[in-house]
Amino acid sequence: MEVIIIKIGFIGAGKVGFSLGKFFKEKDLDVSGYFSRNFSSSKEASVFTNTKHFERIKDLVMKSNIIFITVPDNEILNVYSSLKSYSLKDKIICHTSGCLSSHIFSDIDDLGAYSYSIHPMFPISQKKESYKYLKDAVFTIEGHSKYLDFMTNLFSSTGVKIIPIESKNKSLYHLASVTVSNLFLALLNRSCSYLKRCGFNETDALNTLYPLIKNNIENALNTGLTNALTGPIERGDINTIKKHITIMPKEHKVVYCELSKELISIAKTKNRDRNYSNLERYLET
Repeated sequence: MEVIIIKIGFIGAGKVGFSLGKFFKEKDLDVSGYFSRNFSSSKEASVFTNTKHFERIKDLVMKSNIIFITVPDNEILNVYSSLKSYSLKDKIICHTSGCLSSHIFSDIDDLGAYSYSIHPMFPISQKKESYKYLKDAVFTIEGHSKYLDFMTNLFSSTGVKIIPIESKNKSLYHLASVTVSNLFLALLNRSCSYLKRCGFNETDALNTLYPLIKNNIENALNTGLTNALTGPIERGDINTIKKHITIMPKEHKVVYCELSKELISIAKTKNRDRNYSNLERYLET
């Protein structure tokens, strides 16, 4: 069996690089260090993780056999182009984009290297705090078959769950992530705006909504999405729906109706003997 000496290097010293590097170090993995175009950032990351910072990308490549490119999506190819100037034979090259697949490194086979995309479905929002919570994240991985099991086992050894997906599904996977993360924040902001009209401040609004959000998620986990459904759509309460639409800003109606129609599809599964045709017709008007 091939023995692989793990030395993980990071190109990019932002929130993801900080968090993954610190997480790996906390799990006793060997992190060689950081390179960044912004030298002060790589130095800060190295101090935070008790690793090295490299002034030249060449030095990081030489000292690492697993290289994580932790830069914004639109910079990944530029970094990869820089890497190709050096010997990458038998090295594992990873990026952490949720949307892009490993195929972005289209000519990597010619270099004798192996590419992977590894993404945590988790909001990494702080450079020096988010690593503490990565243990709760689910990661996904796709890439070359040679080291797929090795990289999966490497992450599993840290205690996180990591799920292989197909390259062709990366955009769809990322859509799922954005829907419950970024778009959810838009819905949360909208809900807070309604409570502010009732006299709540933002802090009180968020604290009031949190138990509702938390228990909905827990109910869905414990009983399934269908059984967790409650509310006026599930009851077929068209009068309440009419009141909502009357009071909301006109520009909110389209999203409200589209999401309500999605809820009807769930409600029909839960209540097979209940007729939702009147409510469906109303939402179409």
